[in-house]
Amino acid sequence: MSRAVICRELGAPDVLRVETICSMPLAPGKVRVAIRAAGLNFPDVLMVAGEYQFKPDLPFIPGMEAAGDVIEVGSDVRDVSVGERVIVKLRNGAFAERVAVTPEHLAPLPSNFDYAEGATFLAAHGTAYHALVDRGQIKPGETLLVHGAGGGVGLAAVEIGKLLGATVIAAASSEKKLAVAKARGADHLVLYKREPFQDAVKRLTDGKGVDAVFDPVGGEIFEASQRCIAWGARMLVIGFTGGIGLAKTNLLLIKGASVLGVRAGEAVRRDPELGKARMKALFAWAEAGKIRPNVSHRLPFGDVAKAMRLLIDRKAIGRVALTME
Repeated sequence: MSRAVICRELGAPDVLRVETICSMPLAPGKVRVAIRAAGLNFPDVLMVAGEYQFKPDLPFIPGMEAAGDVIEVGSDVRDVSVGERVIVKLRNGAFAERVAVTPEHLAPLPSNFDYAEGATFLAAHGTAYHALVDRGQIKPGETLLVHGAGGGVGLAAVEIGKLLGATVIAAASSEKKLAVAKARGADHLVLYKREPFQDAVKRLTDGKGVDAVFDPVGGEIFEASQRCIAWGARMLVIGFTGGIGLAKTNLLLIKGASVLGVRAGEAVRRDPELGKARMKALFAWAEAGKIRPNVSHRLPFGDVAKAMRLLIDRKAIGRVALTME
């Protein structure tokens, strides 16, 4: 027997319940992991509300990523051993004390990460990598505007943008979030409430505009960003926490700009080679101490609704993790 977060009806985070479930015998080809921490992502909130593009059948266990210890290995599994510290990658099902998965869903936990950091690593940093490397093709010397730079995926974009040689302009909603972005390498800081960010960007770039926009916010942010882009700019659409933004086709045409959708998980499902290159780069940077999740909140497993509210209310700085105490 073990516990799991169950979604039996769609709605706000309060619909979720922690229930005891039976652990089935381990099937051939599977590995059982004792989860020590699970990471929250905004798509988890959308999935519970029925507003995400992937809609699992009810009832389901939310959660896209976790970290823990291998406690059981199927007799026909050769490359995984009991006792290994691992990251678990899923579309859903990570908010549980025990999970049974195939080895392809596992990755080694970086040696310098704790479980909460491992559980909040791959979704955000994997998305940022896919956006900036595969889709945006950021080059050294270019200027990158990162919206929502105090969030998990935004901070990951700040770190990776700097590693790629870009000048990074971080935009966020509070001084505390900007302070963390600066510590992660941001060159310039823009506070949304201080001045229109597009004016700040034009001032910081001497009127040229930015070469790429990393936008997990959408809404008015996306629309206004089109007014501070350089020739040939790439607008990277990561999400829409602030609503669906509208493309100003005249502005895009004038600047010869591109709007690129970013779906890191789907891209790997369609082209596994992209995933191999991404994982190699991310884990090399992690082991070298060049990238690391900023986990601002670690809450007990049973406080999943409270943890999701931190994301909804934008109170997290970086990532939020559930811990299996």
